[in-house]
Amino acid sequence: MKKEILQSCPPVIRDFLTYNEAIRGKSSRSVEGYYLDLQTFFRYLLSIRGIAPDDAEFEKIDISSVDIELIKTVTISDLYAFLVFCKNERNNNTATRARKTSTLRIFFKYLCAQTHQIDTDPAAMLEAPKIKQSLPKHLTLEDSIELLNSVEGENKARDYCILTLFLNCGLRLSELCSLDLNDISSENTLTVTGKGNKERIIYLNSACLDAINDYLKVRPKDNLPAADRKALFISRNHRRISPKTVQHIVKTYLEKSGLGDMGYSTHKLRHTAATLMYQHGNVDIRVLKDILGHSNLGTTQIYTHVSDKQIKNAVDSNPLAGMRQKK
Repeated sequence: MKKEILQSCPPVIRDFLTYNEAIRGKSSRSVEGYYLDLQTFFRYLLSIRGIAPDDAEFEKIDISSVDIELIKTVTISDLYAFLVFCKNERNNNTATRARKTSTLRIFFKYLCAQTHQIDTDPAAMLEAPKIKQSLPKHLTLEDSIELLNSVEGENKARDYCILTLFLNCGLRLSELCSLDLNDISSENTLTVTGKGNKERIIYLNSACLDAINDYLKVRPKDNLPAADRKALFISRNHRRISPKTVQHIVKTYLEKSGLGDMGYSTHKLRHTAATLMYQHGNVDIRVLKDILGHSNLGTTQIYTHVSDKQIKNAVDSNPLAGMRQKK
């Protein structure tokens, strides 16, 4: 968590953030997200309570005065009014408002159940806006092959290896960039550090092993900073490859393969890996959960969708499909 965040937020929020990172094992990114959500809420609260100056710009309202006494006055009506404010005044979409709802629930539960600083939890019955579940966008098998075949140029071995790991292992962008050489074992497995610093083991198939071995033959070894010597993927500047560079690489080859204007991204390659494993590999959903590093099965179940072709085939396979009315 950034030092400036810890220094700028009031003690009651600082303790909550520290608890989530140190005890619950939340990533710095998640904890910073909590802070931003709470900062917005308490700016709103200070504003409607008349505590903030009338002429204060919302984004500059100082929340350092927030204490447990103020928090004790929060009601569920305040929370719902805040969500309406986020929708109408800040144009937050349903997913963003649902995330803010989750943050408020976690925060007030911490104060009530964990630390007993408040007697009642105003967010206990707070309902989140319903998010319309959309099917994850993914490449078809044919698109995936076309993407891999489009790789060329000076860094061909590295770029091909990156795309191969995305499409075969379902890695997140941050997971791929943080891979080290020693994460690859002699037993053909890959140790991946996911959200909340949770490690998982992924078995490497022959395509991944071949791509890794080809890349390691040409991977830069000299003039690497001490901090980046262990990194698996190295940039042209001889440093650990950055997420921005990987995104550029993926975008470049998507365009070369004719898929550039279809909304695909590095995360869509993760969706592709999951979908291909489920639809073509008959992978059990619980196994897929472990491969992707999901904390609960519900997150993985979105990949149990079936393609339009599969739906058509299922209907066509009905034994009554050939029946015709007698004339």
